[in-house]
Amino acid sequence: MKVGVKLTLYQLEVFLAVVKTGSFTKAGELLLASQSGVSHTIADLEKEIGALLFSRSRKGISLTETGEQIVIHAREIVKQMEKINQIAAAAKGIQNSTIRIGSFPSFSTNVIPGIFQAFRNRFPSVDLLLFDGSYTEIEAWIKSGVVDLGFLSNPCDGIEIKQLIRDPLVAVLPTNHPLAKQDVISIEQLEHEPFLLLKSGCEDLVISAFQEKAISFNTQFEVADNATIISMVEAGIGVTIVPSLILPINPVNVVVKQLNPPIIREVGWAILSQQIVPPIIAAFIKETQSWLEEAGF
Repeated sequence: MKVGVKLTLYQLEVFLAVVKTGSFTKAGELLLASQSGVSHTIADLEKEIGALLFSRSRKGISLTETGEQIVIHAREIVKQMEKINQIAAAAKGIQNSTIRIGSFPSFSTNVIPGIFQAFRNRFPSVDLLLFDGSYTEIEAWIKSGVVDLGFLSNPCDGIEIKQLIRDPLVAVLPTNHPLAKQDVISIEQLEHEPFLLLKSGCEDLVISAFQEKAISFNTQFEVADNATIISMVEAGIGVTIVPSLILPINPVNVVVKQLNPPIIREVGWAILSQQIVPPIIAAFIKETQSWLEEAGF
């Protein structure tokens, strides 16, 4: 074989078609080419390689020893090229597309900006649309197709959730509260405190934690807005237990305490059960996971 052989993918495809069909004519039919075109391509290929690939006789054609050796590699080259074409096709499907994402407020505020920036750095031509709502709204959006993917905590029928992060709940107290000097507190210590219940979807975790201890809590107010409940604690109206993600970066006039035993909110990406994930969504999920790992979540 000559040094610096220059082969084309089409030559290898024609070669494999002849091997598969055992005939130049049938190979031409398979490739929608003429018999003479196939013969000419094989002749060019043999000339480039510097050896015959087929033995011709009245009984037909068969591979030569050189042809037997080359066919193995030709199949692998064509196979790998098919994979490259699949990747290229997937990339084309990602470009100039739109992803609609459902998220709840604390995740939208503290996590989504980083994820979106990381994704847009790699796929600048993809539009990202954010739908911000409650858990119930996100579930409805996923089921109705309003969003392509959502971020959720609570499991629900018909939706598959894959965990991404663990968000511990914390107790938030006024700075002058008697428990403010403790590093860690238990929910038993909050049994008789004026309690502010955050009604944003994670309240079931709080209620269950109290029920497991067979204790009640003195609910003063039920609050739906994250910022409002922190402001009410600052004003000394009561105490609360909330996910860490809802806290401002530098909370003032409140103290934040870890709970023992811990209460954890698990947050994950969510799609319809049994849904086939399109390449564009798979790319978004991959970037989300990478960014969360780098950010230390």
